[in-house]
Amino acid sequence: MNEVIDLAVEAAQEAGKLLVDNFGKINLIESKKDKSLATNLDKEAENLIISKIKNKFPAHGILAEEKGGDNADNDYLWIIDPMDGTHNFIRNINIFGVSIGILFKKEFIGGVIYMPVDGELYTAQKGSGAYKNGEKISVSKKTLLKDCSISFDSSIKYSPADMLRVLGELSPQVFNIRMLGSSARQLSYLAEGKLDLAVEFHDWPWDFAAGVCIIREAGGEIAGLNGEPITYQSIGYVASNSLVHGDIQAIVKNTLNI
Repeated sequence: MNEVIDLAVEAAQEAGKLLVDNFGKINLIESKKDKSLATNLDKEAENLIISKIKNKFPAHGILAEEKGGDNADNDYLWIIDPMDGTHNFIRNINIFGVSIGILFKKEFIGGVIYMPVDGELYTAQKGSGAYKNGEKISVSKKTLLKDCSISFDSSIKYSPADMLRVLGELSPQVFNIRMLGSSARQLSYLAEGKLDLAVEFHDWPWDFAAGVCIIREAGGEIAGLNGEPITYQSIGYVASNSLVHGDIQAIVKNTLNI
C-alpha cells in the first residue's frame, strides 16, 4: 500500500508544479456538457498523472474527470481530479489543488490532496491517520452549530431552489459560511480543523474521493446528502468534524425532504 500512496504523492506534486508553473498562462478553455469549464492544463495534468499510474500499475482502474473511466472494475481504482478549482484557476484565483483518491474493492483506502500554491500536501491511508506535510492533523472540536464555520457549494445556479432553501436554514444556525470553489481546499481545511462543516450538492467522485479517507482519518465524517454511505458513484456530500454531523445532516435531509 505504501508504494501506491507514494506514487499518488509523486504524481500530485508533479501535476501541481505543472499548474503553478502555468498559472495565468492558459492556452485553451472549453465548455463541457454540464456547462462547467476545462482548460488545456486540466488535460495536461491529468495525462501526467494517468501516465505515471499506468507505468507503475498498468492493470489498475482509473476514473478521471476529463477522460472518464478505464478498467474501473479492477480491485484498485484511482479517482483523479487533476485540477480541483478550475474556475478559480481561470480567473487567476489561486485556490486550486490536485486530488487523487484510491479505492480497493470499492472501499476508500487512501487519499492525497496537494495545494501547490501553498505547498500543502495532505495524505491519508486507512488506519494510519491523516497528515499535512508529514505532521498529523485532526478535525476541530466544535460541538455546537452556532460556533461552526461551514463551506457551502458555490454552484447554486444548478439547483437554486433547493440549495437556497438549505442555505437559508443553515445561515442563522452557524457562525459563518464560506464558498471556496474547491472541494480539495474545503476538505483539507476541514481535516485540519480550519472549517467544521461542508455541504456540496453537485460534486462528483473525482471532487471528493481523496478527501474521504483524509477526513475519516482526521476524525471527521462524510456521507451522502441524505445520510447514506458515500461511494465512488455518489454525487454530493455532507462532511463534518463528526461532532455536529447529525445536526447538519438532519437540516439538509429535512429541508430537502429526502
